[in-house]
Amino acid sequence: MAESEHNLGGFTPSLARELALKAGFAEAGIVALPYLQEEREAENFRAWIAAGRSGSMQYLARQAGDGRFLRESVSLPFPWARSVLVCFASYNSSAPLSTETQNPRSGWIARYAWSSRKNERGEQVPSDYHKVLLRRLRRVEAGLHERLGEFESRAFVDTGPVVERSLAVAAGLGWTGKNTCLIHPKLGSFGFLAVLLTSLELDAAPKELSVKGTGLRPHIEWATKSGALAPAENILAVPDRCGTCTRCIEACPTGALVAPRQMDATRCIAYLTIEHKGPIAGELMEGMGRQVFGCDICQDVCPWNRKAPPANDAELEPRAELINPALDWLGSLDEQSFEEKFNGSPVRRAGFFGLKRNVAIAMGNNGDAIFTPQLEAWVHTADEGLRTAARWAIGKLRRE
Repeated sequence: MAESEHNLGGFTPSLARELALKAGFAEAGIVALPYLQEEREAENFRAWIAAGRSGSMQYLARQAGDGRFLRESVSLPFPWARSVLVCFASYNSSAPLSTETQNPRSGWIARYAWSSRKNERGEQVPSDYHKVLLRRLRRVEAGLHERLGEFESRAFVDTGPVVERSLAVAAGLGWTGKNTCLIHPKLGSFGFLAVLLTSLELDAAPKELSVKGTGLRPHIEWATKSGALAPAENILAVPDRCGTCTRCIEACPTGALVAPRQMDATRCIAYLTIEHKGPIAGELMEGMGRQVFGCDICQDVCPWNRKAPPANDAELEPRAELINPALDWLGSLDEQSFEEKFNGSPVRRAGFFGLKRNVAIAMGNNGDAIFTPQLEAWVHTADEGLRTAARWAIGKLRRE
């Protein structure tokens, strides 16, 4: 069948959203490349890297042949790309927030890492959101091929050389909050972003394009050029609704939010507990509290997440055992049990000794001497990060 026979109306927001919702996503939007604010976003990214705020995440500073960072523009790694579909999958739940009073001997694992599904025996097992959402993107991709014929594409879930949040804002899924997270006006910020880059040119859309129920509003009329959208045009835009609120900045215990929409990753608890390897500075350990994997504080205090509905996603259900997990249980895991419990889970990214280091810090911040014997055992470990954290924690417990 000829390509023209497949084309039943072109690549439009309504088609993209229809296929994304059918695949299991909560929301979706598309944007033509290059998008309106691309150069400004590139300047911000260059400045962030130059300031050393990316820490040890060297992959973020990978460069193209001309010396520019790959993530400055989608056209650098993917010169054929003409449009991007950005999909949003909510992982919000009705489970308690990290900022709510809980058992003082419990730690905190970031909400996004709770994901699980039922296996064929009906057992709740870890689910890797990367794989879950990539499968959904493939279904969307297949649907587009069925409707529009052949085109080039790449699908990414946290793995591609693109800045997903910037693309999501350009695609009309929300605005960048002062905590640097994408905030959707209906779904909040507890969401995963999945992107599909395509060689498809966006078709002109009817003026009566409906966005009812999405929280979005038409921003710029679709400009047609031979039936296609002008490259620099946004399709939909969501106004910044953070207003004068600074709760996220004030709540960050390590001062990682140095200004509105400016994060120093080297001070961020999520970075420290997941990406950073080895010892952590004492003044930062003090502020890490009970966070053992990731951190939700700046999102938990955000008013927009109080209004967001819980997700109903069978492949991303919360694992009860990871909600406020007991520190002594986490501390008792050996390498084999760590692999068994977290194989297929985002928590595995921290590594066995990384998670132990984080648990030791949480034990020290807990202030309960009951953890001293475990910490004393870790003082003799070969891992420097864990050894340093255990010594710091023991010293803190003895001072309290």
